[in-house]
Amino acid sequence: MARRCLIAFMAMASCLSVVVSGHGGLPEEVFALGVASKLRVDRNSTARASSDFGRIVAAAPEAVLHPAMPADIAELVRFSASSPSPFPVAPRGQGHSARGQSLAPGGVVVDMRALAAEGSGRRGGRVNVSVGGAAPYVDAGGEQLWANVLRATLKHGLSPRVWTDYLHITVAGTLSNAGIGGQAFRHGPQIANVLELDVITGMGEMVTCSRDKDPDLFFAVLGGLGQFGFITQARIGLELAPKRVRWVRLAYSDVVTFTRDQELLISKRSSEANFDYVEGQVQLNRTLTEGPKSTPFFSGSDIGRLAKLASKSVSGVIYFIEGAMYYNESTATSVDQKLGSVLEQLSFEQGFMFAKDVSYVQFLDRVREEERVLRSIGMWDVPHPWLNLFVPQSRIFEFDAGVLKGISAGANPVGVILMYPMNRNRWDDRMTSVASNEDVFYIVGLLRSAVAPGDVERLEKENEAVLAFCDNEGIRCKQYLPHYASHEGWQRHFGAKWSKVTKLKAKYDPHGILSPGQRIFSSPAIAAV
Repeated sequence: MARRCLIAFMAMASCLSVVVSGHGGLPEEVFALGVASKLRVDRNSTARASSDFGRIVAAAPEAVLHPAMPADIAELVRFSASSPSPFPVAPRGQGHSARGQSLAPGGVVVDMRALAAEGSGRRGGRVNVSVGGAAPYVDAGGEQLWANVLRATLKHGLSPRVWTDYLHITVAGTLSNAGIGGQAFRHGPQIANVLELDVITGMGEMVTCSRDKDPDLFFAVLGGLGQFGFITQARIGLELAPKRVRWVRLAYSDVVTFTRDQELLISKRSSEANFDYVEGQVQLNRTLTEGPKSTPFFSGSDIGRLAKLASKSVSGVIYFIEGAMYYNESTATSVDQKLGSVLEQLSFEQGFMFAKDVSYVQFLDRVREEERVLRSIGMWDVPHPWLNLFVPQSRIFEFDAGVLKGISAGANPVGVILMYPMNRNRWDDRMTSVASNEDVFYIVGLLRSAVAPGDVERLEKENEAVLAFCDNEGIRCKQYLPHYASHEGWQRHFGAKWSKVTKLKAKYDPHGILSPGQRIFSSPAIAAV
């Protein structure tokens, strides 16, 4: 889940020391396979697949596969599964994991982007839109960027319903986690909007599955963290796409009013006047007084006013509701009335409503321009010790006091702190993904970047302190994009689903070769049952 405000003040070269190796850990027979010509063992190839967006974990694969079609992946996986010494295999799209989840130490990383380059194979490598009937959909290769899916569907006046904040990550990558964003309160996560999948299991079988056909595999793979199969194709439901977006941010000085208004917004029926997208952020005072003097959304004078508002707060913390209302040129007049109706129901600080009018594409792809800026000054490829938590609604005030106004008090984070609610009834319990048990829960994303020497260690300690605080206070948080160092941690994470998860692992990946970077199972996985 990348985010637009990875704003940095200082450059820092990555301190990762990547060690690469040859292919001595793979059976020699693998180089006699039909896909042998598509395996790369050179230092450049393995080095590129040895780290990820987080730039915290480094582990070299023995080789990188550049498949021309999904069948190439299936051949490699079948060979590993049938080998006396199975080796790990992991898919890699944009490598946007934060803790090495896309790595395959001692095994083979599959560069899924190669499928997009080839554009061939069994329904692979393409983005095909079907507009017939009452329920349009898009078939998108798992390797496709969501930005590519958007471009293809907009040609037909259509769009998927739910988007992550950053579009330059892959379809399979987000569906393997859940895929959340500001539309999830209404439509659920991205995985709730999938109609069908093409999957390669840990036995190398190529299966097309859905809610009605092989449903246990379908629900296992959605949010399954890559443990049960490679997603090579996904059929995703579409809706009519708007042309324009009224994009607003509303400032609050206290958490009670902020959360009350957020929860009001996500409780509204789809037929009522409301935002189509609802997110929220937490802003610490130092980031306003010591940070950039302007941003793509706020002018210099806006930031000055916000800094004064924060300085009047006892905690020095202010909050933003971020909302977006979709419309077309023909409904431009009515959107003003609709927005006014919504704002009348909210209790944000008087005079602190900020608005922009942008195209639908500009809104959805809003992080891209900021990425370009950060790349131009060497501020994108830095370590990202992120922590994302699902916090129960009933404990959000305690979390706010203990973490945002406690552990993080006085901090000047380079990055963003997200905080917004979701409706539990929009999540499907049959899927492997895990959410909070309460009817409403909050995503709190501590999306910080390490830009100075010592930042990684400091931020990692803060993350540990946050998790310890939740444990000590009995706040039953769940990690999103999870990372646990122990088998017991994963058992607690999955909770009542753990037994089902282990059985599915034994069924679809009995040798435990898929996505070892998650560190959920030892090999063979069946031993965990």
